[in-house]
Amino acid sequence: MTDPSVSVENDGAECYLCGGMSFMKRKGEVRDAPSIGILECEECGLVFLDDSDRQAVDYKNSEMHGGEEYPIDVWVEETKTDDERRFQSMKNVLAEKRILDFGCGHGGFLMRAKAIAHEVYGVELEHRLSGHFKKNGLRVVAALEELPQGALFDCITAFHVIEHLEDPRKVLKGLAPYLSEGGRAWVEVPSSLDTLLSLYESEAYSKFTYWSCHLYLFSPDNIHRLAEGTGLKVVSVEGIQRYPLSNHLHWLSKGEPGGHQAWAFLDSPELHKAYEENLRKIKKTDTIMLELEKL
Repeated sequence: MTDPSVSVENDGAECYLCGGMSFMKRKGEVRDAPSIGILECEECGLVFLDDSDRQAVDYKNSEMHGGEEYPIDVWVEETKTDDERRFQSMKNVLAEKRILDFGCGHGGFLMRAKAIAHEVYGVELEHRLSGHFKKNGLRVVAALEELPQGALFDCITAFHVIEHLEDPRKVLKGLAPYLSEGGRAWVEVPSSLDTLLSLYESEAYSKFTYWSCHLYLFSPDNIHRLAEGTGLKVVSVEGIQRYPLSNHLHWLSKGEPGGHQAWAFLDSPELHKAYEENLRKIKKTDTIMLELEKL
């Protein structure tokens, strides 16, 4: 959803992903910081925030999640659908494996994975979660360097993490040494080609979905470039549709989120599977899963 009439003056900046120097301004606005521009590289299509007015987020002190005003039990409840989806889709490759979840949040995915895995670890910055991890028997450190010396993992996951980071390629490069021989990494990110933006062109959604914590949005085509120079190679790129048709119809009708709850009666597993598959064919799902392996 780019406005072709609005180009952006180039002050010498380069696209993080491809080095391009020509950008377009996307329609919409950053919901929590409307003054921040939303740019799209004309060469590779990377969508990113103009960092001239952006403030760094204090992830350690839970700034992204509103601190103590966002109770952990509420967070757990709100993400259980995604945690279960990820676990169910990956459980066959997780069994008896050593797993590292980078940016594990409250550990909902790890809680499920530890029931079948050989060993699980998490990496998470938020200080307030330490008691929660201890209560649930999860081993979580604040940085990769705090993992046991020589630790190697068969499976590394990073769900909706790297789009928050200034240098996601550097982070992937840092994760590569922790993969065992034959190990795989899975990186899930929101897609810049979300059908509500790129097909339905919902104005209301374009003023809601962009967030100051999401520095980059990748597409199924350009995310391959992210693996360059990381010591990892792309195995597959898969489109995933997190939100069902009811959510999209609600956006188009009411201009508001929450349709997957308010209009849940419209949904069924069969309908969602068919809708997801059709959006996947045209590369317009709301989410992308990148699978990588060690070079």
